Amino acid sequence: MALFNFRREPQAAPAGVSLEAMLDGFSMEIMPRTAEKVESFRDILPLGTRVYIAHIEGTPIDEMVATARRVSAEGFPVMPHFPARIIRDKAMLADWIARYQGEAGVTQALLLAGGVATPAGDFDSSMQLMETGLFDGFDRLHVAGHPEGNKDIDPDGSDRMVMEALRWKQAFADRSDAKMAMATQFCFEADPVIAWANRLAAEGIRLPIHIGVAGPAKLQTLIKFAIACGVGPSLRVLQKRAMDVTKLLLPYEPTEFLTALAAHKAKTPGFGIESVHFFPLGGIKTNAAWVTENGGASGVPASHAQGQV
Repeated sequence: MALFNFRREPQAAPAGVSLEAMLDGFSMEIMPRTAEKVESFRDILPLGTRVYIAHIEGTPIDEMVATARRVSAEGFPVMPHFPARIIRDKAMLADWIARYQGEAGVTQALLLAGGVATPAGDFDSSMQLMETGLFDGFDRLHVAGHPEGNKDIDPDGSDRMVMEALRWKQAFADRSDAKMAMATQFCFEADPVIAWANRLAAEGIRLPIHIGVAGPAKLQTLIKFAIACGVGPSLRVLQKRAMDVTKLLLPYEPTEFLTALAAHKAKTPGFGIESVHFFPLGGIKTNAAWVTENGGASGVPASHAQGQV
């Protein structure tokens, strides 16, 4: 998401800027197959960390629910993805919701269209999922955000349809009892993100922003994911970095990106970015360790916090 700290040595933040404050209440995205590599989430994540479970096409609902049940049992709020285009119909959606609620106590959901080109059935957008009424009673609903646009939605390169959808979702949030927010794709440059957040505010979009951040990873890994996920303008930062042979093999860390956002947030009351949402592209444990090392009180794992009581 020169904005990177590619070295393990901490860099001095501007006076008054705290990564601890920026990382307070961060969330993290996992998948069933990546969760299997984590022995204990309590040993790596702070109390109350929201854990999103990404539903990739082809993943059986049994695996999704089992992962949600396991993470919830460890004491973390779980937010599974509901990708509209892989859900056949309202009956299938109702079944998924019933299983998540009944077996894992889920009360939060991320609703999104999903990256599938051809819908599997009746649903094409997150708005259609919301209109079913099946999420009534959920405590929290999140929707997707696209700081760099989305060519699947706006093939002409504009953001006309994206903005129209956000206005609809803001209106839904205004009449909904659920807390709503916008979780975004991962980004690598602070200035475009700040400009995008300011534009949303000017357009009357007040949904809190949970900004997507790529966790520590090899540069080659980041470039692969950025291309696959359609991250556009900020990809040039990675490409520029890749041209420097002396730095090509050094790991990426999001320190400078988040420090820049933290500096802006510290001096700008009402800034729309409420929280940080991590995509652990270099591994869940690696990402969690970076937060623990850089987040102060915001990064203390649950098991460690209990040990200090």
